[in-house]
Amino acid sequence: MLSRGAFLGAGEAAEAPEATARPTVTQDAPPGPAAADRYSAPAPTTLTAEHGDVYVEPGLTPLSAREANRSAVAALLDAAGVAHFAVRGTVDHGTAVGVAEEDRDRVLQALFRGLGEYPGHLAVIDPDAPRPSRPVSSRDPRAWRDVTAARVVRVGWHRTDEGRHLLLGHEYGCAVEFWRRDGGHLVAPRANRATWAVTADGPEVTGAARLFSRFVSDWTPRHLAPALRTRPEFLVPCADDIVFPVDAVYTWVDGNDPAWQERKARARGEVYHAESASDARFISRDELRYSIRSLHLFAPWIRDIHIVTDDQVPPWFREDLEGARITTHREIFRDPADLPTFNSHSIESQLHHIDGLAEHFLYFNDDMFMGRPVAPHAFFTPSGTARYFPSRNRIPQGPVVETDTPVDAACKNNRELLLRRFGKVITQPMEHIPYALRRSAMEEAEREFPEAWARTSASRFRAMTDLSPTSSFALYYAALTGRAQPGSMPFTYLQLAVPDLGDRLQRLLDGRDQDTFCLNDAFSTPEDIEAQQELLDGFLTSYFPTPSPYER
Repeated sequence: MLSRGAFLGAGEAAEAPEATARPTVTQDAPPGPAAADRYSAPAPTTLTAEHGDVYVEPGLTPLSAREANRSAVAALLDAAGVAHFAVRGTVDHGTAVGVAEEDRDRVLQALFRGLGEYPGHLAVIDPDAPRPSRPVSSRDPRAWRDVTAARVVRVGWHRTDEGRHLLLGHEYGCAVEFWRRDGGHLVAPRANRATWAVTADGPEVTGAARLFSRFVSDWTPRHLAPALRTRPEFLVPCADDIVFPVDAVYTWVDGNDPAWQERKARARGEVYHAESASDARFISRDELRYSIRSLHLFAPWIRDIHIVTDDQVPPWFREDLEGARITTHREIFRDPADLPTFNSHSIESQLHHIDGLAEHFLYFNDDMFMGRPVAPHAFFTPSGTARYFPSRNRIPQGPVVETDTPVDAACKNNRELLLRRFGKVITQPMEHIPYALRRSAMEEAEREFPEAWARTSASRFRAMTDLSPTSSFALYYAALTGRAQPGSMPFTYLQLAVPDLGDRLQRLLDGRDQDTFCLNDAFSTPEDIEAQQELLDGFLTSYFPTPSPYER
């Protein structure tokens, strides 16, 4: 008999108290959506019978659920003495292992015993079927009906966090593929990313975890993505692999800090537009904490997180761990006379000076979030080309005028400089999606346009002469020099100062079908903010229940 830790496969879950790790089922809640139909189900108050047994796992993430299911299947096969190897499958959420067809009986007996002790879900997969089969509870005899002839079966155990906000289901399961012997080779029952056959008696080797999912990089924590036993045929570098590091950069301010407020008050006289000095632009609603949680949950391939601040540190942030660090304005501004600054354009003009920053990085405002598991391929091509996301809006025609918003004025300034340099007119601003940037393109743009860059850096508040370096200028500069191309992704932009904010947040939470989303606020009044905060607290806690390692 397998131990609980060996079977459930997740270190954190294995160490949980017995009562926490036991399956839980209720019969009284109405049926909900099938777990396989989405990345995570809406925050449930109960777990329904349709989902079957659900295991509570502290510290739950999609990657930990994936690894727990894989290691559980591997433990069952190892206990039965069945040789197996990791397969480079075409699905990033789950995993796949190959076994020899002649071991089918022992494999099925091992799975039957394991799923009998810890009920889960089973699906028989027909690689030629137009639609994937739905998972069936292992308690249901129908789950086992066709397994004796199946080319592939997927096994998984549904898992939820302690607050029951996330439900990570069968899509994170482990597929067992039965490879048919043909002479000296084992032949795959379905396509994978590398090969149709492996040498039957070939050596066992170890493969980096990133070979088996695009949600994993060489910088993903090893306990979440260990190296796997595989065959040499799966170690080949593929044309669609992304092997370069990708960093994340945030700009953050605590607008409630008295010292910062005093610095801002002394400089306030330089404001030209009411929006530029709006207190709503500087409010910290704790979004940064939850945005970093979104990376921990949904983008574990990020290498390092850089948080750029005006000598401020979020009270919850741990500074003693590798992988995330505070960078002050003083460290990145080339001209100390430009400080202090309260202009995001000014700060963004200096981000490429961050010490140790990767060539490829994502720039986040702290109100931007990953909404579900997203691969780096959504932001960069395997050759390193960045993707940018043009808006459906258009930049107003004509020169800058006093009635322009700071955003429109900056876009017009961007347009004028790029037209002079490349003879091309930019017509669209960018969506509020994390900006995929090339450090070299920003360095080159600063060298090529030193006066405009220095003028933007020196603007303490948004000014009519600003560029918008990261949200537009550097993206178009990279595109016009062959380092960026347009892309698209499902996303939501939500302005907080709307009367139906609660309904919109609930739809976003129930759907969980956006790659990214932005909760933007530039116009809320002090009266709005208190009511908004209660809604945001509940929404963010439900959407991102698992703390990142960087929280105290």
